[in-house]
Amino acid sequence: MLDKNIKFMGDSQGDNCFALGRQMTIEYYECGATAFLDEVRVEKALLKAAKDSGATIISSSFHKFEPQGVSGVVVIAESHFTIHAWPEHDYAAVDIFTCGDNINLEIAVNSMKESFESENVVISSDQNRGIISKPFEQQKIGEIVRNSKIYPISWKKEYERKNPWGVLASFDIYEADPGIIRDAGHIERFVRELSDLIDMKRYGDCKVVHFGEDENIEGFSMTQLVETSLISGHFSNASNTVYLDVFSCKFYDPRQVAEFAMSFFKAGHYKLQIALRQ
Repeated sequence: MLDKNIKFMGDSQGDNCFALGRQMTIEYYECGATAFLDEVRVEKALLKAAKDSGATIISSSFHKFEPQGVSGVVVIAESHFTIHAWPEHDYAAVDIFTCGDNINLEIAVNSMKESFESENVVISSDQNRGIISKPFEQQKIGEIVRNSKIYPISWKKEYERKNPWGVLASFDIYEADPGIIRDAGHIERFVRELSDLIDMKRYGDCKVVHFGEDENIEGFSMTQLVETSLISGHFSNASNTVYLDVFSCKFYDPRQVAEFAMSFFKAGHYKLQIALRQ
């Protein structure tokens, strides 16, 4: 953690340098499965963190995206708390900016950790902002703590950079419409429309087979060969969940697949895992 009053090392005059504010960015990984499905719950979590930390709350505004995702801001007299959450990755990015000395950021961080049920919290940066004297010395101020893992924002850029053999994306799509996932015709239509959407050439017929004497695993399974590899899935009657896998040696946008599947199956939310196969 950094002090707001900084004395430059090697400054013969011994002058103090002051920062107008302090900014901390926090990464919340491995959060609870339902932590970010409801913007009201996320808003309550940030309001609680702000209040617990000693901040003076002015207002708040939160928005739920379709098919999922939450962004929001809590405006405080000292500046702000902001968040963007990715439910499909059980992850949230939080930014706290304060120009006051009365806020306990450690309390705020731990409060949100508890609210989000996060198993892994990384403080990715903690730095002073707005250095108002000797700005050319600003590189000496602030400390960046980087996580050892890099999570690319653009999978297309990462694909082009690594030049892998293919992309494998697994989608767990929850709260799907029971009537749709229990209808082989709907599943076949989904595969046709998905293949067209991501420009994959189908080979042979789509195989949709119902199996499972155990009611816990009963449901349709689907496979469709495509020119660049395979689309497969299982449709669980017990939980109304779609488990979809798309493997291709040609790049496609996993988020586009997820959002199409969410819309087609009239689902509530999804989880997404992506692997670049070498």
